[in-house]
Amino acid sequence: MVKFTILAGGYTSFIASYMFDSETNNLTYLNKYTTGDNPSWITSHPTNKSVLYAVNENVPAGALQSFTVGPEGALTLVDTISSGGSSPPYCGGLSTGQVAIVNYGSGTASVIPTTTDLLHFSTDDNTVVTFPVPTTGTQGMSEPHMTYQYYEELLIPDKGNDKIWRLSQNGSPGEFSVHGQIAQPIGSGPRHIQIYENQLYTIHELASTLTLQDFPTYPNFSTPLISNVSTIPPHPPAGSIFAAAEVLIPLPTAEFPKPYIYTSNRNIGVQDPRGDTIAIFEKVNNQLVLRNQVYTGLNQIRGMMHGQQAGEGGDAYIVAAGFAGTAGVKVYKRTEGGANLEEVAVNTELPTRTSFVWLKQ
Repeated sequence: MVKFTILAGGYTSFIASYMFDSETNNLTYLNKYTTGDNPSWITSHPTNKSVLYAVNENVPAGALQSFTVGPEGALTLVDTISSGGSSPPYCGGLSTGQVAIVNYGSGTASVIPTTTDLLHFSTDDNTVVTFPVPTTGTQGMSEPHMTYQYYEELLIPDKGNDKIWRLSQNGSPGEFSVHGQIAQPIGSGPRHIQIYENQLYTIHELASTLTLQDFPTYPNFSTPLISNVSTIPPHPPAGSIFAAAEVLIPLPTAEFPKPYIYTSNRNIGVQDPRGDTIAIFEKVNNQLVLRNQVYTGLNQIRGMMHGQQAGEGGDAYIVAAGFAGTAGVKVYKRTEGGANLEEVAVNTELPTRTSFVWLKQ
């Protein structure tokens, strides 16, 4: 069995650290590390787990921060730079040594170069990409929510425009522009995406749906939906309002050979006493099939993360928390080959958290 450090962001002025012991199934709150306000999304650099990035999801001016990660997740702040807009909900380190960040409050995105240590941000070439005001849909403004690197492209789901923008670097680091788009159902509100075996899985916040389509090669901009399914649990309470938030696809392993898809159902209306669910899907004959709705006791699951990012031993686990309520942080073990989840650990010392990074102790 393995011990893991779990870092957790939230709408506070700190990032918290936990220790999860997979032998005893204990989740222990370790410490908190001061940041800028509202580090709601945190992420490790894709090739260097000793580097952590965090947004400051602030209005009217957001920011991006970098940290070194020490033993048991101890964080040291290194650098802070403007996000180039308002309310950044997401950032992602790129394999090129740049960091992409989106601003849903201002409908913009930036790609910020770093120095060779991946920790210091460059202020020279930070092009701000402004997405158009939508002419269809229900939002009335662009609301980019995620960045996703796929080979040389940067993909950005835009909830307001019902599109996934395709960006590429067109000059020096930091200089990016839109070269295409992947249309999504009008009014669906694409929020987060995953790509597996060249197929695009999209979680739609406004429709609370999960869709599947072949990823279109450039310069083809769109492909038809192959499958489109609801994530909402059956028989929700009257007054429920669902806004699906996250989609995860852990890579297959010997213990978990099927690539199940995990989505979070965020109920922002009248709560079910059993809490929000994590819906588990499987692709069968190119169609998405619901395998389970796991009730969590959590209120408004915005972020969750599988432990596979920590390496060997982590693929069995998913951590989740609510944006609201007092249920704290919970760790789930994947069972039935990944088709189900069992709650194995909980810590309520902090009532809410919104994003996670797994590290091996």
